[in-house]
Amino acid sequence: MGRLIDPGGLDRLSAGSRVFATGAAESSYNLALDWTRSVLGRGVELVRADELAPETLCVAVSLVGSTTALGEQLPAGDEPERAVRALERRLGARVGAVVGLNLAAENALLPLIAAAGLGVPLVDGDGTGRVFPLVEQTTYTLGGISPVPLALAGGSGELVLLETAAGRVEELLRPVVLSVGGWAVAACYPMTAGELARVLVPETVSLLMRAGEPGVPRSAAAPYGVRTLCRARILSVEGSTGHGAELALPSLPSLPSSIVLRESEDLERLVRLEAHNEIVLALADGAVVATVPDQICMISTDDGMVVDVDKAEPGLEVDIMVVSAAPVWHTKRGLALGGPRVFGLPL
Repeated sequence: MGRLIDPGGLDRLSAGSRVFATGAAESSYNLALDWTRSVLGRGVELVRADELAPETLCVAVSLVGSTTALGEQLPAGDEPERAVRALERRLGARVGAVVGLNLAAENALLPLIAAAGLGVPLVDGDGTGRVFPLVEQTTYTLGGISPVPLALAGGSGELVLLETAAGRVEELLRPVVLSVGGWAVAACYPMTAGELARVLVPETVSLLMRAGEPGVPRSAAAPYGVRTLCRARILSVEGSTGHGAELALPSLPSLPSSIVLRESEDLERLVRLEAHNEIVLALADGAVVATVPDQICMISTDDGMVVDVDKAEPGLEVDIMVVSAAPVWHTKRGLALGGPRVFGLPL
């Protein structure tokens, strides 16, 4: 029915998952990769959602909290399985497949760890097609699927079951994650395979495995297209100007910032990137040239790696690239959940 993600496939998925990933701490990423290798065995079956029986129960598995905390407080190793089993007990049904919430860095590996531990397939797709900061910001939500009941497994044996209104998940989840050490594994969005086939961004696991092959261009990891705005050198990193608005997302803990760059060639425009956990707006000589829900990335010209907002420093030369979001994010409902106004930008 499906195909096997074996150790070689894991290497390709691992490489592809980092092509546009932001916020991945090296220590936690390597930990997650070693963890996956230790449980993968012969491999995990990768299937399309429509290859499963329509009534099959599927759940999304994701790391929540800080990747840095994961690198500092090591997992026991059973967190994904414990979270899924807790959700099974609440629902009174067995999970038949696992899917990703998003597939950036560690979050591409946690669903694979869960599938290996549970002995079930991994569904080829995810719930964003990129990364958004909140658990509710998914195509699953856009399709009418609730993230709750949600089970959370911490690294010191904690197990929390969360049930609330869908819009309050992040508000309640964040303090719980902090109280268990800053990171946990969540099992959420329980749904049938028939529902999942309708709401997921399809075949993104296969896409990243392809993008992780040697010599394959970076654009292979962008199913809906990618464009390079410009090559530029960072001049300064400063507090956000807000551009007439207060960049704000109350449940996000980071402070807004602005990264000012000078285009290295052509028009030599002054470029400003407004960031809040991620880059949400790009301007060139004051004109808007990119904004969420598309993903805006800085790629180091030295090593080709993504430069996180908190690692940006004057003198660094980067390519500013824009990864187009899945079409559903550009609908009225998609923009209401992940568009500029969510981040306080009146655009």
